[in-house]
Amino acid sequence: MAPRPQYPIETERLRLRPFTRGDVDDVFSYRSLEEVARYLFDPPLSREECALAVQQRTTQTGVEDDGDRVILAVESRDGGPVIGEVSLILRSRDARQGELGWIFHPQSQGRGLAFEAAQAMLSLAFGVVELHRVFARCDALNEPSWRLMERLGMRREAHFREHGLFKGRWDEEFIYAILAREWAKQVL
Repeated sequence: MAPRPQYPIETERLRLRPFTRGDVDDVFSYRSLEEVARYLFDPPLSREECALAVQQRTTQTGVEDDGDRVILAVESRDGGPVIGEVSLILRSRDARQGELGWIFHPQSQGRGLAFEAAQAMLSLAFGVVELHRVFARCDALNEPSWRLMERLGMRREAHFREHGLFKGRWDEEFIYAILAREWAKQVL
């Protein structure tokens, strides 16, 4: 597997690039919001917590060993602030399995931008990184997220009912996945 893809990754409307320390205020603008944190493991983040998170993300640009991750800032190709982030985590090098994730500013939702960025990450996962299977997961109540997974051609593989306590309530989680050969049929 190739540990370090070429950056930036550009799509029709977006640029995906490694984070820089200058991204803290942009990240704080969405990671501080309760509506963004609702389905994340983290609560809304303070500016200091965002600064630490961004600092960690500046080095998360390649995958070689289990647990390694690529976390990229998403911005418009025309410039402007960071509007979100996408991630690819290497879950098993031997089995060539990865996990896809995303977080976007609410002001950037509803225009297909997360779909475009996630497509680019799937192309990275199945192309450069040569994964066999990529999965994504979300809270069952997070309909925009699981609908995005379906638009990406991922299939629902599991529905975990009340499998753990999450922010004071029983959590229900969906797992979606797509195989490299399924992705290849979509992009032809």
